[in-house]
Amino acid sequence: MQLTPQSRYYYPDVIVSCDPQDLNARKFIQHPKLIVEVLSPGTSTKDRGEKFTYYLTIPSLQEYILIDSEKISVERYCRGEGRMWLYYPYTAYDIITLSSIEFECAIELLYESVVFPSEE
Repeated sequence: MQLTPQSRYYYPDVIVSCDPQDLNARKFIQHPKLIVEVLSPGTSTKDRGEKFTYYLTIPSLQEYILIDSEKISVERYCRGEGRMWLYYPYTAYDIITLSSIEFECAIELLYESVVFPSEE
């Protein structure tokens, strides 16, 4: 994901754009609507800090999702009015709603077949 050829370049785990300008993008998406990062102990700080700060500057971005890889936990940041971002935490048995792409699913579907270290 990159805003301009001169700006920073990141590889989100999932990126969704509904902008026609990104339809034939080969190298980078310029107008993302949704960005998803899967957190690991090694990437959590960067995904929550440097990347999140950068992503907030993208005018087209509507939602930023963080999926924990070590427990059932999803964090959703949704653009509000002005510069406000709304925070929605999800845990076991919750239904995750992604309003930017009109999508809902049970959180357990994201973790299907995942074995956590404490369960081994």
